Amino acid sequence: MSKDTVTGPKRVNKKKCMLVRCGLMNTLGLFEHHETRIPKVHKRVVVKTDKGLELGHLVGQLASYKAGQFKLDSDQIKRYFDDSDIDLTIDQGGKFVRYATAADISEERHLRKIAEEEMECCRRFVKELELPMKIVDAEHIFGGERVIFYFMSDGRVDFRELVRKIAQEYQTRIEMRQIGSRDEARLLGDVESCGQQCCCQRFLKLLKPVNMRMAKMQKATLDPSKISGYCGRLKCCLRYEDKTYTELKKQLPKKNTKVKTKYGDGKVIDMQILTQLVMVELSDGVKVAVPREELEIISPAAAVKKKSVDAAPDAKDAQDSAPEKNQQENEESKNNSQAQDSGGEPER
Repeated sequence: MSKDTVTGPKRVNKKKCMLVRCGLMNTLGLFEHHETRIPKVHKRVVVKTDKGLELGHLVGQLASYKAGQFKLDSDQIKRYFDDSDIDLTIDQGGKFVRYATAADISEERHLRKIAEEEMECCRRFVKELELPMKIVDAEHIFGGERVIFYFMSDGRVDFRELVRKIAQEYQTRIEMRQIGSRDEARLLGDVESCGQQCCCQRFLKLLKPVNMRMAKMQKATLDPSKISGYCGRLKCCLRYEDKTYTELKKQLPKKNTKVKTKYGDGKVIDMQILTQLVMVELSDGVKVAVPREELEIISPAAAVKKKSVDAAPDAKDAQDSAPEKNQQENEESKNNSQAQDSGGEPER
């Protein structure tokens, strides 16, 4: 090849990634791989994460893969979940190692039993050291690199002595992670009152706050036992419909708004957001339910104008009676003057 030959820029091959959910906390991430095709059935995979080797589930619509490449990038996935009003973080999780075998699945069951023994051992040490913490669950990483203990506590806990004791017992790396009540439900929860698996276990990763305003807007019962989930907090599903309820409520008139209906004028006393019905109290005290489309809001200016029109006949009557009153006063004044001139009193 001559020195004058011009070579084009090297073609950079785009990394191929697959969407995998792994770990006890069901972390979702994109994992780099070099497979030419992706199975179109549910498949377990072994992946390399920052914690070590882990077993995971190949997720996402399996038809979304083309020549082994997941069609959606991380920004598109985030946009999809944002449009669905669901918080989710998609990070580069690591690398794909291989598809899981029967031996890998068997090893996972074995490690789960070991993790239960490790959790009981940790609870025993916590009791001996009198630490103010509650051990919720334990996770033994598939590759054996470490054991992760999930615990709950009201404040900070000095667990250095606890970690030292456990590390001496199992001769492996120990990691302690503090979690809240919602994460506890994610680890231990099963089926909610709706009959479905807990949302935090199935797909929710970042949990947005839920408040009582959402329950009140949806006219839900305020009984804590009925609107609280497995974690003891307000159910996450109250947030799913809050955006729709908020948009529908904006289309309805506020309470005490003057409106005109086919039954007469009245004021708004209540509303039903989903059915878009407005309860109106008429001027005679009768209450009627009227669809939003059949209402006409009376503006304050129109109400003042109507009031002035109603008062106009009274003013006209007063003007008509004014000349008669003035004529009567003039006659009385004339009679009084004649009486004074004659030295007598006016006739009565």
